[in-house]
Amino acid sequence: MNVPEELRYTTDHEWARLEDGGRIRIGITDYAQDALGDVVFVQLPDPDTQVAAGASCSEVESTKSVSDIYAPIAGVVVEVNTELADAPQRLNEDPYGEGWICVIQAADTSGLDQLMDAGAYRDLIST
Repeated sequence: MNVPEELRYTTDHEWARLEDGGRIRIGITDYAQDALGDVVFVQLPDPDTQVAAGASCSEVESTKSVSDIYAPIAGVVVEVNTELADAPQRLNEDPYGEGWICVIQAADTSGLDQLMDAGAYRDLIST
């Protein structure tokens, strides 16, 4: 299972990557996409939407189920991956790259310190 070292992780299997200017790019982990099966639809959040940490901000539909995606940090959605509308399978093919879901302008990036590092996430998914 691919668990990149530079990311932070939630117990709900979302990842967060800190970018310039307090922007946080988020998506689902390799473990999550594998558990979901083939992704067939992604409901993206609307740009300029205020999100709370731990609140549902997106939804992913697969051949197995429909799952909420939770914001790992509070802030405002400033960018969404519109490519997923026509190619939702990117979540399966490249969850840490082309399969990102949205970018949140964080109200406070210190919330990332509350998320798991790669080692802790590996421990979570190995149990």
